[in-house]
Amino acid sequence: MHRRKFILSLLALSLFVSGAATAGAQKKQKNPPTTTGGVSGRIRVDSGASASGVSVQVRRGDEEVAATKTNAKGEFEVQGLAPGNYGLTFRKTGLQVGKVEDINVRAGKTVSLKDRLFLPIDEGSLALLRGSVFNVDGLSLPGARVELARVEPDGSLKKLDSRVSNSTGSFGFKLPPDRARYRLTVKADDAQTTSQDVEVDGAAIYRVALTLNPAAK
Repeated sequence: MHRRKFILSLLALSLFVSGAATAGAQKKQKNPPTTTGGVSGRIRVDSGASASGVSVQVRRGDEEVAATKTNAKGEFEVQGLAPGNYGLTFRKTGLQVGKVEDINVRAGKTVSLKDRLFLPIDEGSLALLRGSVFNVDGLSLPGARVELARVEPDGSLKKLDSRVSNSTGSFGFKLPPDRARYRLTVKADDAQTTSQDVEVDGAAIYRVALTLNPAAK
């Protein structure tokens, strides 16, 4: 009888040790040591341009090892990079190519470039919107406020930028070459507000002339 109890005790102890070892192995398997790192950041662009869809190429030396694109806010993140030094290249039609070098990635860490990445507009591939403001007598009107908005597919307006006409009544905006419709709204003291839509469908110079009538009395 004592021998049977002893055998049962050994069996229970064996099962406990085996279960503990298995649980420990499973725990280690669920939380393996991190051997890779990553890099993240946010792209900023000139007013009127979009930071969405910028191609992000991750390089190690001259070899591309990963790639992604920015989201609607210009943000990106790349994970799974082996520890070492990397470079990034940023590309999007209408923007200048940007590069960042000597990014040191460490295991278990994500290098944050924050929002210090700025891509200016590439003027060689821009739509240039140039215009003049006149009064009802056909004379140049300086000091008029010109507001620019993009007409969205649903008909709503997204305000982008504004200018004040110069001494010759002239103004200008730099726009991406993507197909889009823009609305110019001009305001001045003692004059009626006027608007005009402009269709942009590529890199070119688009000229407009806007005439302000006297305000109704």
